[in-house]
Amino acid sequence: MSGFAQYYVQFLGDLWNNICEWFIAHISIIVKIFYGDWGEANGYFPAIGDAIGSWNALDYIAFILVLIINIGFIGLLIVLLYQLIRRYVKFVKREVDKDALVEEVSLLNQKVVELIDEKNKILAMRVSQIGAGTQGAADYDGSGAKKKGLDVNSRFSKLIQVDQLAEENPKITVMNQSDMIGLSELVDRFINFASSQLHLYYTRDIIARFIAGMATSKVAILEGISGTGKTSLPYAMGKFFQNDTKIISVQPSWRDRAELLGYLNEFTKRFNETDFLRSVYEASYSDTINITVLDEMNLARIEYYFAEFLSVMEMPDANEWKIDLVPVSEPTDPKNLINGKLLIPQNIWFVGTANKDDSTFTITDKVYDRAVAIQINKKAEFIDAPYTEPISMTFEYLDDLFKRTQSGYNLSEIAANAFMELDNFIQDKFKIAFGNRIMKQIRLFVPVYMACGFSEFEALDYMLTTKILRKFEMLNLTFLKTELDELTLLLDRLFGKEEFKVSKDFIQDLKKMQ
Repeated sequence: MSGFAQYYVQFLGDLWNNICEWFIAHISIIVKIFYGDWGEANGYFPAIGDAIGSWNALDYIAFILVLIINIGFIGLLIVLLYQLIRRYVKFVKREVDKDALVEEVSLLNQKVVELIDEKNKILAMRVSQIGAGTQGAADYDGSGAKKKGLDVNSRFSKLIQVDQLAEENPKITVMNQSDMIGLSELVDRFINFASSQLHLYYTRDIIARFIAGMATSKVAILEGISGTGKTSLPYAMGKFFQNDTKIISVQPSWRDRAELLGYLNEFTKRFNETDFLRSVYEASYSDTINITVLDEMNLARIEYYFAEFLSVMEMPDANEWKIDLVPVSEPTDPKNLINGKLLIPQNIWFVGTANKDDSTFTITDKVYDRAVAIQINKKAEFIDAPYTEPISMTFEYLDDLFKRTQSGYNLSEIAANAFMELDNFIQDKFKIAFGNRIMKQIRLFVPVYMACGFSEFEALDYMLTTKILRKFEMLNLTFLKTELDELTLLLDRLFGKEEFKVSKDFIQDLKKMQ
């Protein structure tokens, strides 16, 4: 045992000495480079002194130039080192500040939850003190009297009001012969109506895209710079169809579906209904077109508060488009709330307006892929249109127009072959594919856009830009300039130099982003 102990102690000592010698050797080399050799007999400066006597004028010039270059190089290294250290310090400080902000936001959210709970408790105490049971302020009219026929025991006061109004004053849309028009006439009539009655001006392509978008998806996104009429377009559509558009202002604090639909208050046992929920429920009593606007929809993350709607409306069977509101139904619940679930009616469209700036969130592919995006970046010119009346049109008539237009439509042989080659090229060069969802939307969008007065290539051009090329913004475009040029040449060869102008302009904008 003692023999092994002596060996192991000796081994550790030798190992430590070798490590020390390694460090001493490397430190001595560094010292020799930067200090030791400067003044020794064979050092840097003595060697220069010995050689300088044999130099001529060119040697002196070369010496001065090299000296300047060396000093500049050392200065550059010092500056770079300083910048790296400064950048690292800023990064560390920014991360520390970010962590502090995240913690502060978390604390504020906790405070908000506590304040909401406190407010609910106070409200419950006030209700109990006035002896109103579960009856709320929404059960009374402006004079303080109970609203006629309203079930005060229901937890859905706003939706019960909708039931009552629908029963007392049912709305039935009566179409005249002049209202039974085609899609192209519908576009022209809306443009004239908006111009003559609302003093709002739109181009045919924008309105055709909006109408074709309605035939393609229940969700549309109007993008563009501020002041170009994004919110006024769906507002004017509501006036045109004689069913006012509901405009819901999205708040930056929205984080889940409760902000959109409301929630069941556990203290008052009543459902805190939102205007958005009421607009969806009202559509179930309507036989015409209903539009609900989510204004500035990307002020909050759309996937947080609207995710359930996006998922539900992907189901092929419209009878399954149901949103859970409460876990268990009660006899006093609204008529169209079945088993605590609200069926999203087919005659409603959700239109989101979006700006792209530092105050908004990026709209993700999950949202874009399920919606129809329409760019509105400039105001249309003044139109001196004749006075035009609004239209009386049922959802059934408009839906029949869409279905008859889409029925039996297939891409022309030229377009189908060209799109197949284009798909292969984009997959090979950019690793992006035309998915089944996009191809389905193309088959729905293109025939309606053509029926609105445009060509097949113009429709495909727009869908290619908004569904495929838009995804290029997420790529590293700096290394894709050659591929983008090749894509432009391919579009010229497949469709002609005068076609697909929207796509080509978008590609040019992408090249400017490099």
